[in-house]
Amino acid sequence: MVHVHITDASVTYQGVDRRVHALDGVTLDLAEGEPVSVIGPSGCGKSTLLFALAGLVPLDGGSMDVGGEQVAGPRLRTSLILQDFGLLPWKTVLANAALGLQVRRHPRAERERDAIAALERVGLGDFLHTYPSELSGGMRQRLALARALALDADLLLMDEPLSALDALTREDLQGLLLELWHQRKHTAVLVTHSIEEAVFLGRRIVVMTPRPGRVASIVDNPDFGTAGYRDTEAFYERCAALRRLLADEGALHVADGLTGEAETDVASEAVRR
Repeated sequence: MVHVHITDASVTYQGVDRRVHALDGVTLDLAEGEPVSVIGPSGCGKSTLLFALAGLVPLDGGSMDVGGEQVAGPRLRTSLILQDFGLLPWKTVLANAALGLQVRRHPRAERERDAIAALERVGLGDFLHTYPSELSGGMRQRLALARALALDADLLLMDEPLSALDALTREDLQGLLLELWHQRKHTAVLVTHSIEEAVFLGRRIVVMTPRPGRVASIVDNPDFGTAGYRDTEAFYERCAALRRLLADEGALHVADGLTGEAETDVASEAVRR
């Protein structure tokens, strides 16, 4: 797996009618195989941070290093999972899971083998020839995750991947994400607005300031990944401590101006360009 070094990273992009200073001097190190959660107010640059790590949005200043190499564009073993799943409705489950491998020109037999193996790992082995419209929201998110697994990603970037799901499905998929991390030990960055999700899925939790996003504090989470953690007193205490930190940063209120959704839209537009 890979380590990640972010040093004084700053990003400014063109909004609808103004320049938006999204990130300012962000410095963060991730050890090999470390899962980190990022939380903060809407519009603080969390999504922009992921797009920059994925090599899709350029930095104005500073640097990002993944596995000893500067991020200068998309990287083959980095996978980005978005809120809208990023599925192609006219392709089958199998074809969607194999899409990244197809783009990378893997032989057909190889990409189908790897995609089927990934689909079986997320519980979709019986749905190879169905279409996304025939799947529930939770199943579509499992499919998006299978596509990342098929690519054998060593860096998994997730932008609120479970936010649109109901509470029970969301908790189920949180458990799946944790199980897959235990199996693969990939490096992961999860952006979320959920305090409980951040604590459940992050060995450390990065708290960001309102825009322009800076690292306000980093919360260690030593009990992460232990059996039954969600039901322990330590889990509730860590959630309460994180809530206090967010309140201190004003992060429990929507930031003035650009909302989180608008930030994602603008960053997505930058990717398309």
